[in-house]
Formats: sequence, C-alpha cells, structure tokens
Amino acid sequence: MSAGFTGPVDVTLRAHVEGLLTTAGPGGALPIVQAGEPVLRQRAATYTGQLGDLLVPFVEAMRRTMYAAPGVGLAAPQVGVGLALAVVEDRGSEQDPRERTPLPFRVLVNPDYAPADEPDGGAAQRVSFFEGCLSIDGWHALVPRLRRVRLTGQDETGAPIDETLVGWPARIIQHETDHLRGELYIDHAVPRSFASNANLVRLWGGAADPAPVAEALGFEIP
Repeated sequence: MSAGFTGPVDVTLRAHVEGLLTTAGPGGALPIVQAGEPVLRQRAATYTGQLGDLLVPFVEAMRRTMYAAPGVGLAAPQVGVGLALAVVEDRGSEQDPRERTPLPFRVLVNPDYAPADEPDGGAAQRVSFFEGCLSIDGWHALVPRLRRVRLTGQDETGAPIDETLVGWPARIIQHETDHLRGELYIDHAVPRSFASNANLVRLWGGAADPAPVAEALGFEIP
C-alpha cells in the first residue's frame, strides 16, 4: 500500500474488484456500466486505501478499458466501483478549435475542481461544446463547462495534485470528477441539443463547432 493511503482495506470491496479483474483476465477490459445503474448516481467514497495492493492493477485495468472503449477518461463508478478514482488521457489535436491540448495519462484520486480566473485577472469563463459518455452509449449533447479550472487531489502514490487546466483537458477533468459526485453530463446539458453519435458525425462532422447544430436543432448556445 502506498504511504499516501493508510486507511484499512475494505475486504468486501476488495473481493468485488478481484472478481472484476479475474473476469476481465490478463490484459482484458472491464465492463462499463450504463446509465440506470445506481452506482452512477451515488457519491463515490473517498479513497483511503480500501483496495490495498489491488489499487495498481485496478487502475491499470481502468486504463486498458478506457483505451478499448475508446475514450479520454474513465471513472471507477463506470466499472461498478464506488471509489473516487479516475483515469484520463487525450492525445489532443492542434487543429481542434476546442483548445484540445494533449493531456498525458494520469490517475486521479479524490479529485476536485474549482473555477480558475483567467491570467488577465478576469472571472472564470464558461464555454459550450458537445460531450459524450461511455456510460451513455450512442449519444452526445451540448454542455457548458468552465474553460479554466483548478484541479486538486492526489495521484496513485498519494502525492498531492494542485494545478490549473485549460480548454479540453479542463472539460475532461470536470466530466470525470462529476462522475465521482454521482453526476452525469446529461445533468448539465442543453436538452434540445441531444443527438446520436452517428448523426453528430454524419451531419456536422463531429460538431467541434456547435453553431450549425444549434441553428439546425433550434437551441441557443449557453
């Protein structure tokens, strides 16, 4: 167990995770639960060491699952484990207008975020882009999010995290941390903006620019 997590092992929870890892098999992905599962609507427990030495193989399995989906983030409740753990990674795209800068792989333990002021001293801004979720398979919707956030928490060794993220990386952090609060992106989305993944690509090329979608579907961009 990492020196950063000194709480007692939860035997029941550990057995549950062991079962998931055994079912996935070596190098396999974990099953992703879909909206309607109660674990997605419950606040995840603060991680204090409940998994002991299973933490490392568990987050590695989460990493494989995120890659296989594929996705840019995955929270533990999405694989049926109510602990405040998440993994994130995005290679980014220089041509993407959503400030999609690279977000290297990392493990987030007990993460939290707060609005961060702009460098010029201005108040935190909100921007709206389409989001999807591995636990709401097949759909996207427009979600207003903070453009700039301060991320706090720990990594998998227990070392503290305290940094500022901007643009698409900030959106990923908000999305995954919300999962640990029992929230889904649909709680914050513009209802009229819902579109199937297929239509979002077929009609609007993935909707990096939400304006044409808003015009076609008749909603205002927050």
